[in-house]
Amino acid sequence: MERYIISLRDPAQNVGGPKANMDNIHNLAKLGFKNYWLDYGWNFWDNHGLKNFVKSRVNKFKVAYLTLPHFFKQHRDMEYLILQYPLYSAFTMKRIVDCMHKYTNAKLFIIIHDVESIRLYVDQPEKGKDEIDSFNWADGIIGHNDKMNQWLKENGVTVPLVSLGIFDYDNPQPLQKFTGYDKTICYAGNLIDAKFLNEYHQKSKLIVFGPNPAEHYNDSIDYEGQYTPEELPKHLTQNFGLVWHGTSADTCNGTFGKYLRYNNPHKTSLYLSSGLPVIIWDQAALAPFVEENGIGITISSLNEIDERLNAISPAEYQQMHDNVKKIAEKMRSGYYVTTAIDRMVEKTNAKSK
Repeated sequence: MERYIISLRDPAQNVGGPKANMDNIHNLAKLGFKNYWLDYGWNFWDNHGLKNFVKSRVNKFKVAYLTLPHFFKQHRDMEYLILQYPLYSAFTMKRIVDCMHKYTNAKLFIIIHDVESIRLYVDQPEKGKDEIDSFNWADGIIGHNDKMNQWLKENGVTVPLVSLGIFDYDNPQPLQKFTGYDKTICYAGNLIDAKFLNEYHQKSKLIVFGPNPAEHYNDSIDYEGQYTPEELPKHLTQNFGLVWHGTSADTCNGTFGKYLRYNNPHKTSLYLSSGLPVIIWDQAALAPFVEENGIGITISSLNEIDERLNAISPAEYQQMHDNVKKIAEKMRSGYYVTTAIDRMVEKTNAKSK
C-alpha cells in the first residue's frame, strides 16, 4: 500500500514558507510517504505579469485534467494521501479529491500551513465558507494547535482534528551553545512586514535578518543581512528569538498580527531548533507551549522587554536554554509531524471500525 504527499512547488527563496513544506516531505518519508509535486508554472515569466498569469492558468488546467488523473490511475493501491494546504487553487483541490475517490480507496489528510479564512478572508465570508467546505472533503485535518482546531470546529469543520503542536525544523546547523547571558535578541523574517521595528527603542540590542530591510534603523537595531533557511541558524547567536507582527510595539495588530492568536509562526521553530529561547506575544496561540515547556517568555508589549530580561538571572536563562535543547532535538527529528500523522491514522481507523 502506497502513501503519498501532494505539495505545491514554490520558487520563493530566503523565506520560510517553502521550508515548512520541504521539512514535512523529509520527515514523513520516515513513515513511508513519497512526495508528488504540483507545479503551476510560477516564476516562468515575471511573477506579476500577464504572461505568468496565463501560463499558470494553462498549467492548472493541464494538472487538473491530465496530470492528476494519470497519477491516481498509476497509484490505485494508495492507502493514505496528505495534502499540504493551501494549494492556492480550490479548482485543483477539488480535482484531487474527485480523482482520488474515482481511482483509489485512500484516506485524505490535510496538513494546514495557513487557514485563509482567518488570515485573509476575514471580511469575505463566502470565501471562508468555501474553504471550510473544502476542509470537510478530507478524512482528517492536522491543524497547528488547539486554538486553531477549536476555531475550525466552531466554524463548521466536522472531520477529525489533530493538533501539530509546533512545526518541526530540519536544521543542518549545530545547536547554539550556551555562552552567557547578554540580553540580546534576534528577529528573522521578511522585513517589509516588520513595521513594528520602527517603534522598538529598548536597550536590549535587536539583530534583524531578512529581505527588504528599511533604509535605516535606530540605534537599538542592527541589520545583518539575509540568508537561506539552511544558512540562517548559524548566524542566530543571540539569547532570544523574537516572535512579533504588526505595526505597533504595544501589541500585535493588523491581519497578520491577529493571526498569531491561531497559527504557529514558522520563525518560532527556526529559533527553537537553533537552540534559542523565544520572546512571544502573550496572546499568541503558541504562548502556552512556550510557558509550559519553559523555553522563553511571553510579553504583552515590546516595551516590557528590558524590564523582563533584566529580571532573568544567568542561571534562569541557562535553564531555558537547556529546556530548548530538548524541544530542538524533537524538531530536528520530525517528532511533531510524524506523531500527529500517527495519531490521525489511529483516530480515523478507530472511527471507521
